[in-house]
Amino acid sequence: MVKVRFAPSPTGYLHIGGGRAALFNWLYARGQEGVFVLRIEDTDRQRSKQEFVDEILDSMRWLGLTWDEIYYQSQRFDIYRQYAQQLLAAGNAYEENGAILFKTPAKEIKFFDLIRGEIVFDTGNFVAYQEGADPAAGTEAPGLKDEVLIKADGSPVYSFACVVDDALMEITHVIRGEDHISNTPKQLLLYEALGFKPPKFAHMPLIMGEDGGRLSKRTGAVAVTDYRRMGFLPEAMVNYLMLLSWSPGGDQEIIALDAAVKKFTLKKVNKASAVFSMEKLRWINGEYIKKYDAEKLADMAVPFLREAGLIAGTVDREKIKAIVELYRSRMPTLADLSARAGFLFKNDFAIDPELKAKHFKPEYAKTFSEFSERLRQAPAFDATTVEKVFRKAVEDMGLKMSDIVHPCRVALTGSDVGPGLFETMAVLGQEKTIARLLRSII
Repeated sequence: MVKVRFAPSPTGYLHIGGGRAALFNWLYARGQEGVFVLRIEDTDRQRSKQEFVDEILDSMRWLGLTWDEIYYQSQRFDIYRQYAQQLLAAGNAYEENGAILFKTPAKEIKFFDLIRGEIVFDTGNFVAYQEGADPAAGTEAPGLKDEVLIKADGSPVYSFACVVDDALMEITHVIRGEDHISNTPKQLLLYEALGFKPPKFAHMPLIMGEDGGRLSKRTGAVAVTDYRRMGFLPEAMVNYLMLLSWSPGGDQEIIALDAAVKKFTLKKVNKASAVFSMEKLRWINGEYIKKYDAEKLADMAVPFLREAGLIAGTVDREKIKAIVELYRSRMPTLADLSARAGFLFKNDFAIDPELKAKHFKPEYAKTFSEFSERLRQAPAFDATTVEKVFRKAVEDMGLKMSDIVHPCRVALTGSDVGPGLFETMAVLGQEKTIARLLRSII
């Protein structure tokens, strides 16, 4: 049975790279009807914090990546000491200044990476090269030195605890970032010394910024929580993360998580680095917003409207729902709703003098007055009725729709761009629509 793990360190929040690693492990486990283990690697007593643990768990739940088993390494120190003592007894380790170190042998190590093919390491001079490559072209560094297993304070180091846990938890596949490739030979030596069968390895490419450099805060390397606060939907976030080094095929870019489970294979994971694009993420999020359940979308929009100071106290859910429907095709994120729909909540917005000069003419005072009176007598105030009244008024006054639409939009919203004018009027309501038309001619 396939069994994989995602092993974050709670020394910081869950970032994009960690989110993708969790997702790929989850997809592989679910696609193979296997087990997905969440292992909190909190052995660093100084830097590990409960707030980071809580954020990681919350972000995983938000993304929909539920786990089957969960472990905390801080609760397993006795196990690591037991296996370190086993290596001491076998002569494969020694003590120095209170720490336990592994005796690293000089030898060639080969392993088959499920994404990259065969990789060979020479621990004597630490040359690594892939199948078909010239060993002389590898990256050379000093040979592997003896590795600390247990620190003087009694805590295990990452590589050692990782090997012990993966073996005891019967992890069959280790799917992680390529920055861990250099850890693999050290860990394979420990597997051998401890008599454990190593798992299969798959090293995903790194995620790069659009500038070609390593992902930074400027280019998108922020916590998953931050994307949530920016108004991205979890389904869209997951969709985008899975496209970073993997594709469902057929130029398909919008794919639900359950559909991806059926298509995901490690063979289709690219070797080349993925490039993070905020523009692409916003586009995908916008596509999800267009089709999202209106009730859920309205509920999710409320916190953003509150934070922007547009609503307070009791919420008119039907109004929020109507506003969301009005803007759902024009808001890439939930946060964009607050920026674009403020006029629907506030009456004291200012109209840019340039817009007034561009769109308002003296003769429109009579026109707006006539519109207002006709709208006051309208039998209903839905978009269809308002449009009929408006078009009849334009015809009766000998005007063109193109002449008057923009001036009306500016009067009502403070902008000459936005959603449909009649739909906007319907959401704004009869009283506010008439008041703003009359106010603009004063």
